[in-house]
Amino acid sequence: MMLDQTRLPIDVNYIECADYHKVAEGIKKLWIRGAPAIGIAASMGIALAAQNIEASDGDEFIKKLEPAFAELLATRPTAVNIQWAVNRFRAFIVRHKKESITILKTKLIEEARLVLDEDIEINKAIGFWGAQLIKSGDTILTHCNAGSLATGGYGTATAPMRAAREQGKQISVIADETRPVLQGARLTAWELMEDGIPVTLICDNTAGVLMQKGEISLALVGTDRTVLNGDVANKIGTYSVAVLCKEHGIPFYVAAPMSSIDFSIPSGDQIPIEERSSEEVTHIFGTCRIAPEGVKVRNLAFDVTPAKYVTAIITEQGIFRPSDLKKLADPSTDISRLRIEIKP
Repeated sequence: MMLDQTRLPIDVNYIECADYHKVAEGIKKLWIRGAPAIGIAASMGIALAAQNIEASDGDEFIKKLEPAFAELLATRPTAVNIQWAVNRFRAFIVRHKKESITILKTKLIEEARLVLDEDIEINKAIGFWGAQLIKSGDTILTHCNAGSLATGGYGTATAPMRAAREQGKQISVIADETRPVLQGARLTAWELMEDGIPVTLICDNTAGVLMQKGEISLALVGTDRTVLNGDVANKIGTYSVAVLCKEHGIPFYVAAPMSSIDFSIPSGDQIPIEERSSEEVTHIFGTCRIAPEGVKVRNLAFDVTPAKYVTAIITEQGIFRPSDLKKLADPSTDISRLRIEIKP
């Protein structure tokens, strides 16, 4: 079952996904969104696809799964987590290809469930590290939605907020509405209210003046793909927030599970940026037109924030400078020596 996030918070509607085609449709149509969440969905879509495959051996099994891999990969190009899921499951099948097909199918279901369980623990670890950056009394600006709805649970950017609250810190959050699909207004504000975290909703173009007035302590966002040099792809508008933070001397933090870091891409200018339907901009919820018919539209779903604007990146393994990400790609690196130490 997939919660249709396009209808939140007005309606809570679940859609049954009986095969990987429906999973792919859900990712494409934003029934489910958020880099970790679509990685989990892709994992479950692969496990679903596997159940209908008849093969004589592991090699044939992988070959017959390729159409499912391709369809899932084609849904949303910017977030790296679908590619991460495909790579993980392809490698998993290779390791287990000598087992019977029946056992392999069962193990793929177990592996998909493991991806979900791991994601929740990863988010909690991000919360543990990130909460060290938050002081009682802080007001945190966030953009788009990187909460439970974007992950397996607990969230990435919201994880430090939740952990800080659990530690007894008194914090508040300012959520950008996040045009054009309004993930901040519909999802982040709703989630934080459900969790009892004080939240104020603002138009995207209000953040700068609040920084100017000294009303924002730090910014904390998620990421759909962060690359080797520390450049960060996230929801459109994130770059503007980062530049404003730099101008006003406000820390700009990115919560990035390791699965969202693409060590194969050297810099952000090589990240594919998804462009979506013009109707997301010209209409509200696809029904109410708010722009002249026939107007030309650019609807970039993401932008890239250069590493120079990123204060630090919070992962499940610790907090790191963007410039140190390349060292994390080396398995021999002593991660503990790279972590930024936060003094209480």
